[in-house]
Amino acid sequence: MEKLRKTKLENLNVFNIIECFRSALFSIRAHSFRSILTVLGIIIGIASVIATISIVQGLSESISKQFEGLGSKSLTVSSYTSYEDRLNQHIARITPSDFEKINDNISGIDYTSPVLSPNFSSKVRYGARTTSGRLIGTTSTYSNVNKLFVENGRFLSERDNKRRRRVCVIGVKVRDDLMLPINPTGEFIEVNSEWVKVVGLIEAGERMFPFKHDNTIIFPYETMQSLNGNLAQTDIQIQLAVNHLSDADIVAENIRNLLRRTRNIREKDDDFKVKSSDELKKSFSEIAVTVTLVMGGIVCISLLVGGIGIMNIMLVSVTERTREIGICKAIGAKRKHILSQFLIESIVLCMLGGIIGLFFGFLIAKGVAAVIPKIDFIYIPWWSVSISLGFPIVIGLVFGIVPAIKAANLDPIESLRYE
Repeated sequence: MEKLRKTKLENLNVFNIIECFRSALFSIRAHSFRSILTVLGIIIGIASVIATISIVQGLSESISKQFEGLGSKSLTVSSYTSYEDRLNQHIARITPSDFEKINDNISGIDYTSPVLSPNFSSKVRYGARTTSGRLIGTTSTYSNVNKLFVENGRFLSERDNKRRRRVCVIGVKVRDDLMLPINPTGEFIEVNSEWVKVVGLIEAGERMFPFKHDNTIIFPYETMQSLNGNLAQTDIQIQLAVNHLSDADIVAENIRNLLRRTRNIREKDDDFKVKSSDELKKSFSEIAVTVTLVMGGIVCISLLVGGIGIMNIMLVSVTERTREIGICKAIGAKRKHILSQFLIESIVLCMLGGIIGLFFGFLIAKGVAAVIPKIDFIYIPWWSVSISLGFPIVIGLVFGIVPAIKAANLDPIESLRYE
């Protein structure tokens, strides 16, 4: 008998919850326009969250793929000058002798390439057309380290470097800006008053990070040194590819120990950095997470405003339905029934706003991805969907509790007399 009574109570509770949902949907439908205006803040907030997260995550995934194409076996050695050293006029540099020491003393390296980027601005001219480009001086192994390919002609050779030939390899943007032929091989261009011959065209790249080569002019390393002048002040980067991915950390640590020893760094911090493409990828991922959190925090303000609007409308709804509440209590409705009815109505209202916002956020992200060609796809992580559907429930619960309590505490006699 006791078990039968418990079963009846459970069935009654389930029926009450279903009836509360039905009543909530009926009330929302009866005031559909007001309901849409009420949840507009929730819709805008959720749509903004989903669009922001989808775009940032999609961009992060695209760049991750670009790093995978670049390979995780590459390392970059560059100089690093702290703020205090800059104030004391101590500028750190990576010199050609450092490059030679790494070549001679570090094992496990497949390719090494020095990269010299001059400080002066570049002016490139071909006939009456002028443009600017990113100048790089390097060796033939640069293409192996960076997985760089040429569309026409050839890449730089060791003979070009040893003889300091006035030759270069250019990107497609440089070709287009100067209105060079489709195959610019054999043409002469003027770079900072120096005439050089184009021997190759770099294949158009899709990656954005670390950087594209479309606006790049690549010279032989020795040629760039002679054009740069003042070799004592040379500051280069060293790019290298290790033999095996598993050896990357060991090679990086060996390079660090070698440079600290040869540069006589004892108790001071490193005046250089050894970075792998994985570290760059992690750095960008951390930036993406920070941007997502900041944008999400800003958008949450919109959700709070929407929650306040819902509480305001629910209070109005309690006033409008005072006689209804009085009738329900007169025929036996308990305080918990009235409380759950208005609370569930607030939650359902917010959930509908969350679902609509999720849909519009997906459309906005899709539209932005179509406008930005470098985002191949949008990526909506499962946790963002959970937040989009879970947070409105919390908003409905928090901002709906006050109107629900007010409705539950109404006196049935006074409610029936309400005009």
